[in-house]
Amino acid sequence: MTAPRFSVVPAAYLYLRHGDEVLLQLRRNTGYMDGRWAAAAAGHIEHGETAAAAIMREAREELGIDVRAEDLEPLTVMQRTDGTATPIEQRVDWLFTASAWEGEPRIMEPRKCAAIQWFPVRGLPRQMPGHERFVLDGVARGVLAPFSDFGF
Repeated sequence: MTAPRFSVVPAAYLYLRHGDEVLLQLRRNTGYMDGRWAAAAAGHIEHGETAAAAIMREAREELGIDVRAEDLEPLTVMQRTDGTATPIEQRVDWLFTASAWEGEPRIMEPRKCAAIQWFPVRGLPRQMPGHERFVLDGVARGVLAPFSDFGF
């Protein structure tokens, strides 16, 4: 008898950039990382959807903006875990940034988002998911590998 195949949860993240600032959202009522500042738009990649298509969809759903594929800049692809065998904590994340988009970012899902705010990339809030701080600290230092891991 063989062990069940290892599976991961795929997700995509978008950090909007304006100069040296990054737009973050304050999560609430999601059951995951609530009370923390996180990527302005993020979500699971749906079946049959690419990471780029997922984050363009999430930007529309969460921020009411349109981001073109050619304006997405890949930051890193991250394999991460919280160190447990819990299936929801075995993840692969595609993280992007964009400096161009159409529309004014606004809260489209107030039940899940308490606030959005611009922060200096070198002055991030304390309450952030560790893997996102890792990525944005790499952006601030100008050293972020195309492939990364977190929590192992």
